[in-house]
Amino acid sequence: MKRMTNSKSMTDQSHLDFLSAAGWAGADARPLAGDASTRRYLRVSRNGNDAVLMIAPPGAESAPCPPEANVAERRQLGYNATARLAGPNLNAFVAIGNALRAAGLSAPEIYAADAKLGLALIEDLGDSLFARVVDTVDETEIYSAATDVLAAMRAQPPARPATPDYTMLDYDNAALLAETELLVDWYWPLMKDGPASDDLKTEYVEIFSGLLKKISPPHSLVLRDFHAENLLWLPDRKDVKRVGLIDFQDGLFGAAAYDLVSLLEDARRDVAPDLAAAMVDHYCEAARNAGDFDHDAFSHDYALLAAQRNAKILGIFARLAKRDNKPRYLDLLPRVEAHFRNDLKRPGMEPLHRFVTAHLPELAS
Repeated sequence: MKRMTNSKSMTDQSHLDFLSAAGWAGADARPLAGDASTRRYLRVSRNGNDAVLMIAPPGAESAPCPPEANVAERRQLGYNATARLAGPNLNAFVAIGNALRAAGLSAPEIYAADAKLGLALIEDLGDSLFARVVDTVDETEIYSAATDVLAAMRAQPPARPATPDYTMLDYDNAALLAETELLVDWYWPLMKDGPASDDLKTEYVEIFSGLLKKISPPHSLVLRDFHAENLLWLPDRKDVKRVGLIDFQDGLFGAAAYDLVSLLEDARRDVAPDLAAAMVDHYCEAARNAGDFDHDAFSHDYALLAAQRNAKILGIFARLAKRDNKPRYLDLLPRVEAHFRNDLKRPGMEPLHRFVTAHLPELAS
């Protein structure tokens, strides 16, 4: 562990000043593994206590979506606004974290935050990511606990944040569709050594647009990246609190099936088909017990959102490899491709299956 100095390799003076104002002057720090975003994380330690410094540079990404912006205005602002990602708005993390904790869930407590600096000092929930502990604990137990979190959020959605600095928006069809376009914009050129024609892209977008018109209206808080690299196992806590939640700043109000897809069609680890099927059944049983649950609508949402999400991830991983010079993401493509092939075989996905079979046959076999 290395003591923080003015060295740019660890932090800068604004970080030191922020920590000092938060009562953590003189803390030691060491870097934590980051993710695919522009954020960085340091574990800071002082007097036997640990916390995490989140560094989210305000100017590192394009603007988030203004609440009043229409689709055309969102597209002009860039991908973050179109897909309704939080982008550089640290207030999103703070507001959603507060809402999750108020609902009885284990999001990290926020000790201090400065959105202008892009800094937040938050509770350290440890290192027991599902992806790290899954070989040493009961896999069914931890996945059941994660599924219980989603069922609880469906039964009693956390309060939808609405503050002067951040308003949670809907995961609307424009956002969902923009994400699917990443497949033809980035994955297609990677596979075909050239871009898709305008006509083919138009056909693809029209197919997904038609499918998305049949999705259930937004009805639950959706965290959007609910998977084994973003969930921490906290066995000393009780019930749904046993699952620690991180990386939720892009959350929106949408169709609840999305996060169950994220959990069970994980891009980074295999979830056995029998376990995935058991978790879907577990979720549906809990939703039925809570009342007002339409199983057919949920099954359709799950099928559509699985195809939507995996189309998006194929595009994102291709973009990370090509644009951002992170070739390690290419190693994850085969698993996502396998998910997408299976998604295409589900009822209701026939138009998309025909398109992919005709134009990307290796992705439909």
